[in-house]
Amino acid sequence: FDRMRNRDAVSWNTMISGYVNSGKLEGAWNFLESMRQCGLEVDAYTFSSMLKGVASAGTLDLGQQLHCLIFKHGYSRNVYTGSALLDMYAKCERVEDAYVVLQHMPQRNSVSWNALISGFAQSSDRETAFWLFDSMEHDGVKPDDGTFAPLLTLLNDHEFFKLTAQVHAKIIKHGLEWKNNVCNAAVCSYSECGSIEDAKKLFDSIVFRDIVTWNSMLAAYLVHGEEDSAFRLFIDMQWLGIEPDFYTYTSVISACFEEACKNLGKSLHALVIKRGLERSLPISNAFIAMYIKMGNGSMDGAIRVFKSMQSKDRVSWNSMLTGYSQVGLNEDALELFAQMRSLNTEIDHYALSAVLKSCSDLATLFVGQQVHALALKFGFESNECVGSALIFMYSKCGIIKDARNSFKETFQSSSVTWNAIIFAYAQHGLGHDALDLFHLMRARRITLDHITFVAVLTACSHIGLVEEGYGFLLSMEMDYGIPPRMENYACAIDLFGRAGLVNEAKALVELMPFQPDMMVWRTLLGACRSSGNMELACQVGNQLLELEPEEHSTYVLLSDMYGRLKKWGDHARVKRLMRERGVRKVPGWSWIEVQNQVHSFNAEDRSHPLCEDIYPVLEGLMDE
Repeated sequence: FDRMRNRDAVSWNTMISGYVNSGKLEGAWNFLESMRQCGLEVDAYTFSSMLKGVASAGTLDLGQQLHCLIFKHGYSRNVYTGSALLDMYAKCERVEDAYVVLQHMPQRNSVSWNALISGFAQSSDRETAFWLFDSMEHDGVKPDDGTFAPLLTLLNDHEFFKLTAQVHAKIIKHGLEWKNNVCNAAVCSYSECGSIEDAKKLFDSIVFRDIVTWNSMLAAYLVHGEEDSAFRLFIDMQWLGIEPDFYTYTSVISACFEEACKNLGKSLHALVIKRGLERSLPISNAFIAMYIKMGNGSMDGAIRVFKSMQSKDRVSWNSMLTGYSQVGLNEDALELFAQMRSLNTEIDHYALSAVLKSCSDLATLFVGQQVHALALKFGFESNECVGSALIFMYSKCGIIKDARNSFKETFQSSSVTWNAIIFAYAQHGLGHDALDLFHLMRARRITLDHITFVAVLTACSHIGLVEEGYGFLLSMEMDYGIPPRMENYACAIDLFGRAGLVNEAKALVELMPFQPDMMVWRTLLGACRSSGNMELACQVGNQLLELEPEEHSTYVLLSDMYGRLKKWGDHARVKRLMRERGVRKVPGWSWIEVQNQVHSFNAEDRSHPLCEDIYPVLEGLMDE
């Protein structure tokens, strides 16, 4: 361009278009100004190119300046410039201005209507988008794939299934069923409207499937909990030579959330490394989440992925913080949070909630108060997740007053914080206060959930309100439409157990509408032991051995109970079974906070660097 002696409008427009396509909007604007200074006529193509760049960048101020120039040069009624102007306003989230532009256009083509429909679709205004679609047809403009694709994104609930089918019928009527963008959107809509069968039927009918088509069907299976079908679809992609993208991998990785998927998850990890995608940030984050969700020793995999990442975003840090907190590596969580702070990584409510949980588990009040100060500094004190974490932290540290103050600081329209404060009162033996809060929660029409009733049943259990507590369990489904879950039954069993009503607790286990899990059996075991019913306790213990053969504490409890009953043969059998299965007793850990630092130790521990100084002091204290 610089070597050209004579430059016409085509030359200038080509350069402006090049700058726009490269994302260099400032350079394009400078060329436009230079073009005008050279006395060349700026035409509809010039304005359309510039408006395309403004729409992509979302720079409304520049778009409004262009609108003035368009009006000045007499192109405001041009169909192409008008369509580009309309698209710019729509993408800058000024749909009302876009509609005004449409009204003043003497000619409207499908591009004009599509831009406006897409704008209202992006702002989730379903009613206006479909009204515009009707107006478009009334105006005699034939809809195309750019019309139907944004409309389908608005049909994302069961109530819109019939409307989705009607839109699909119109797509077929206009001969657009071969357009991938429309078919992909329709697959998603059918899935989100609850019909995985129609989504699969449509997917099977698509002759030429692009990667978005495959990803749409993969997402549909995962939304409906059909992980096995998703895995089979992913394998089909491999057989057909379809190259997955990062979205494909993150989707299928997210489906590996159980221990049973451990081998599949590792195979996916190997495949990603083979394809050279292990440095992809979204894929690495997906693997961290996968290893954390698998549990049972898979945290090491998450740590390896995290340490190997060359760049980390907020999701990476938050996932690791949450993982450490969930598996009880609370010291590591605090250390990681300190590292985040030293690297000036942005702190959000997820990070604060995770680290506050670790403070709760360690009962480190001083560190928890420091995190509370950070929450205040960053403006998260009213966030429901942070607020509930603060309530639990102060409750675990024994300061119910500060727990109550944290509750007052949060928005009290969410059940999350109400559940947390009811739990706090229940665990501190303030059951009547907890029940008063529950009744206040109902009076304020706060949404109740199964966790609310876990808290209420815990409160009743701790103050011995057996009949009232059991009444709450029965009322869950009858009065509130909330089916009791496993944890609700476990609380009710604990309620009976604390009152010494072991037979009632056992009867409730037998009446449960689903098979009891380990939590329920452990609760019943605790009830049997506290009431002295060792015979039943041994039966429950053996049931636990079948469910969790790797849990060391079950063997210890069961052998101890057989010893108390002087059943030495059974006592020896349990010990032998423990050895044969390679189960070893895991020592219990304790923590102490000294000068804002947490120290951990267990029985006969010699790992602390100051143990030679600590033990003489302890021995002296014991002698006193």
